[in-house]
Amino acid sequence: MKHDILRVADAALYYEVRGEGPLLVLVGAPMGTRFFAPLADLLAADHTVLTTDPRGIGASTLDVPESGSTPERRADDLARLIAHVDAGPAAVLGSSGGAVTALALAQRHPGAAHTVIAHELPLNEVLEDRAERHAAVEDIIATYESGDVAGAWKKFMVNAGVPGEPPAGPNPDERFWFCHEMRGTTRFRPDVAALRDGGARILVALGEESAGQLLDRTSRAMAALLGGEPVPFPGGHIAFVMDPPGFAARLREVLGAV
Repeated sequence: MKHDILRVADAALYYEVRGEGPLLVLVGAPMGTRFFAPLADLLAADHTVLTTDPRGIGASTLDVPESGSTPERRADDLARLIAHVDAGPAAVLGSSGGAVTALALAQRHPGAAHTVIAHELPLNEVLEDRAERHAAVEDIIATYESGDVAGAWKKFMVNAGVPGEPPAGPNPDERFWFCHEMRGTTRFRPDVAALRDGGARILVALGEESAGQLLDRTSRAMAALLGGEPVPFPGGHIAFVMDPPGFAARLREVLGAV
């Protein structure tokens, strides 16, 4: 595995490259390189795998630490990284906020990716009750900014419809995600015509264990706008962390069919 920093106008972007073969990009938001490492190691057997810490997260630092992270900015970063490693065009697997980044990449940088797989995208703008969902996000952010971290996490879990307990322990990226990334990600407006006509094949992926959750709704709505159904993947929202071999096998199947 090779790692380095790519300097852009307002940030330093940390990235890792593994393996040889067709370029495959794995991207999250807020999840960065360490969450994708086990999956990337498996896929590097037959791909050049690029992973990165999104701006403001992990080792990717901002010149102005409090500046925001939008899908558009993250897409521009990703396009620069793909050009920098000089192995594209890429297949891109984006999960959670990274799925929104991947859609923005397809819109803003036609030709950077030949395939985009958007896995469980938190895209409130595609829902009929978007105003209610936006209000819930604003309440979560306000709760966090008030200092009630546990309360913010509880509201987040309830809004997402995800069972279980919030993450325990200190998280150095938590504040940036709540205060500077969540709003821009959930409010992104996809340009459906640009996605349909941009040249890349766009697939929406949905975990088989995510039925009834908010991202089940958003993923199905986005797939419908693109004229199809979500592609099933094993597990739930973080299946690529919980079951890298199963996720890698399914990703290879999907990439082989496109």
